[in-house]
Amino acid sequence: MRRAFTIITVLAAAYVAAQMMSDVASLRIVSISGFSMDAGTLVYPLTFTLRDLVHKVAGKHVARLLILVAAGINVVMALLFKLVAVLPADLEVGEQLAFGLVLAPVWRIVFASIVAEVIAELIDTEIYAAWVARLGRRLQWGRVLASNAVSVPLDSALFVAIAFVGVLPGSVVWAIFWSNVLVKGVVTVGSIPLIYAVRPTPIEGLSDEGEFREPAPVSV
Repeated sequence: MRRAFTIITVLAAAYVAAQMMSDVASLRIVSISGFSMDAGTLVYPLTFTLRDLVHKVAGKHVARLLILVAAGINVVMALLFKLVAVLPADLEVGEQLAFGLVLAPVWRIVFASIVAEVIAELIDTEIYAAWVARLGRRLQWGRVLASNAVSVPLDSALFVAIAFVGVLPGSVVWAIFWSNVLVKGVVTVGSIPLIYAVRPTPIEGLSDEGEFREPAPVSV
């Protein structure tokens, strides 16, 4: 039992941390090998696999809750950065303009990140659950590919449309979209073996594949 909760705790912490890092990094657009992309793409794809692992170990309900909790934490983080950026600096130390220039949130990007994350990851959860309900423990690699094949392009499309359409040239918007999909797809394929790194944990009314089940009636 203790091992199960340890695994769930580590996976959940890693998921939230990856979400936070990707949202901060998304404030900068970088160019890698000629491709334009928000820097959050370097971290964010890992969240889909971490969500799959949480789903496998703890079930769909926990995975859904984790997605919403992470979104709430990212909102609080953005509000904190904004507050710190507008508070007067201690002039004995200096104006400290770098913090505001780097971390003061661009609200359109923050909103785009959170909306895309929540919608795409919730859909990823449903596709993963449908795969497990139909095939059970078979073809575990297929769970990752099937769920991410929908959620990855959906996430990229939502983020790019909300954050950049009407702000950046159309060619740049398309470049960011395709580079996002490409990088996330590569990370998805590379992370497939991780789904075999954890085992389903039937604890407290959770079935072998993490789906909730009613406890068996007690004979009297």
